[in-house]
Amino acid sequence: MTGAARDEDGDTPAPSWRQRPRPVGFEIAYRLDGDTLEVDRTRRVDSIRLSAVEQVRFLYAPGNISSKGYKTALRLSDGRTVTFGNLSWRSLTDLDRDDRRYHRFVSALSAAIARANPRARFVAGRPRPIWLAVAVVGALSLAMLAAVTLRALQQGATTTALIGILLIAASFWQVWPLVHLNRPRELATGAVPDELVPGRAG
Repeated sequence: MTGAARDEDGDTPAPSWRQRPRPVGFEIAYRLDGDTLEVDRTRRVDSIRLSAVEQVRFLYAPGNISSKGYKTALRLSDGRTVTFGNLSWRSLTDLDRDDRRYHRFVSALSAAIARANPRARFVAGRPRPIWLAVAVVGALSLAMLAAVTLRALQQGATTTALIGILLIAASFWQVWPLVHLNRPRELATGAVPDELVPGRAG
């Protein structure tokens, strides 16, 4: 998913990342060129000054067929947002991951943004209102399932109770990472959280 783009002197590979964010559509290439991020959308190429990046946000963003999805979102001073992730679609049913190269690119990009704009905010997780809504809805859903399961046990409906227990386990497995990983928090300028940017070399 990454190319081997070279910098101007032709010696050192320029940090880059390639992703096909949707099952149908073009691949998007991201290349770091000094204090500029080039975004090649096949039909057009945008050059983004890193000094214009006001906020870098790291997210846990599972998809329909993968629970290992993560995203990095750049908010620019003109209101635009540039978002890319670690998953790339190969086909309608197949995804590609290269977490190590994703981590290397995000780390290089974050360091470059910190140099170009030391006032840029680095944050992890969802905005607090969205995170609270997800947490409340998830907790209520689990509480309802628990109440139904308990009622089934009291009435001797063992099969229904077992189904309820399985549903609680499956729901918790899905909800907990959304709440835990996406809790809103401030990061140091240039910091890259390993739990939201997988692939750091050990």
